[in-house]
Amino acid sequence: MAIASLFNFCKSYRVHDHGSLVPYTTTSDPGSWNLGGSGWVCRVGLTASLVIMTAEPSMSLPEWLVLAILSQQPLHGFAVAQLTAAGGELGRVWRIPKAVIYRAIGRLLEARLIIPESTQPGFGPQRTVYAATPAGRVAAQRWLHTPVEHVRDIRSHLLLKLALLDRAGEDPSDLLRSQREVLEPIARAIEASRPQDSGFDATLLAWRRATAVAALEFLDMIGDTASQPS
Repeated sequence: MAIASLFNFCKSYRVHDHGSLVPYTTTSDPGSWNLGGSGWVCRVGLTASLVIMTAEPSMSLPEWLVLAILSQQPLHGFAVAQLTAAGGELGRVWRIPKAVIYRAIGRLLEARLIIPESTQPGFGPQRTVYAATPAGRVAAQRWLHTPVEHVRDIRSHLLLKLALLDRAGEDPSDLLRSQREVLEPIARAIEASRPQDSGFDATLLAWRRATAVAALEFLDMIGDTASQPS
């Protein structure tokens, strides 16, 4: 298939309207092109095919949180900041300052994962209401249902994901099962480890063992709760 024909073929399947055919340098496959960062890759072989990129965009926790919130409901920045403030619905899990929220909104706009949708009157200037783009909603859903890779992220990333799923009325059971599958080998590896000496290495290893065991017990506890009929 000619490159021009392939471009037209792949272009018709892109996620949003900003796609372009450029070399996709983050894969070892020289016959792959990224459709303008849309989350799709057009791969050339004996036949042309489309595959979804599995790697998530490199974003901070505040950016993922804001994207997930706006994928559930269009809001202005002040309303998002209220949710993540101390005592807010999500701030009781992980507090994020207002300035960080507005910085995250700016980065998400640059990445075309959110767009301005409307304005609302407020005290002073009008407030801009933002909504997730189709590509932003896809990324947010994928992030929400992806288990964390480290025990230390249970307290922040996983709890926020569970809070967001509860907020949306979604069942967390699949995420909890996937999370246990990720943590079990980590816990086994920690249990099999031996400290290099009897100093702080031993203290650190004891802490890692205790937190890994506690994380698995936590998953079992809330997993049993999630599986019970409401």
